[in-house]
Amino acid sequence: MFMQVGFGAVFVLVAVVLLSAFRILREYERGVVFQLGRFWQVKGPGLILLIPGVQQMVRVDLRTVVLDVPPQDVITRDNVSVKVNAVLYFRVLDPQKAIIQVEDFLMATSQLAQTTLRAVLGKHELDELLAEREQLNIDIRQVLDAQTDAWGIKVANVEIKHVDLNESMVRAIARQAEAERERRAKVIHAEGELQASEKLMQAAQMLGRESGAMQLRYMQTLGSIAGDKSSTIVFPVPVDLLKGLLDK
Repeated sequence: MFMQVGFGAVFVLVAVVLLSAFRILREYERGVVFQLGRFWQVKGPGLILLIPGVQQMVRVDLRTVVLDVPPQDVITRDNVSVKVNAVLYFRVLDPQKAIIQVEDFLMATSQLAQTTLRAVLGKHELDELLAEREQLNIDIRQVLDAQTDAWGIKVANVEIKHVDLNESMVRAIARQAEAERERRAKVIHAEGELQASEKLMQAAQMLGRESGAMQLRYMQTLGSIAGDKSSTIVFPVPVDLLKGLLDK
């Protein structure tokens, strides 16, 4: 009786050990296998056989990770304090480096993204931060990609999501925009006056060269105001216009 129970326990134990030796890795997973504490090789995907008690495996996901960078207090080069948050897209290219070279590559990448965001944006002024966001995204991605390369991580993209300003800065930007619009309106008005004066000068020069044109212009002006009978208009008549009549 006891022998049967002991045999059954041994059989169950052997079965459990054999089952624990098998691992199944999905298509997007890789297994970093250690043998007696030393790196052996990267396996997967599919069915993996491990030696119980001798080999251990760490799973690594190769899919793109979307990491939300929490809002960071950034002081721009022109001493403006803003809060900026971003989103980071990266993936593991080398599972061996991602497990061996850094303790927790997710946490390390998150912390590095926060410090890089503050460092890069702090080198630019507020106007650049608001108007040149695409270039800033490229700069941050290049810095992160260079630093995470030693961890076997590829940073695919960085996107700045929100730039939060305090209320006083929002009002200052609104006043600046209003002043800019007024400046443009005055410039456009001055350009219009300049063009009009140039055309009037050209017209005066042309009328001055032709006396008949000047007389015709007088007659057109009289005809245009003749319809208004509500007032008396004293209009100077040039002597040249009556010279022919006086000679006769």
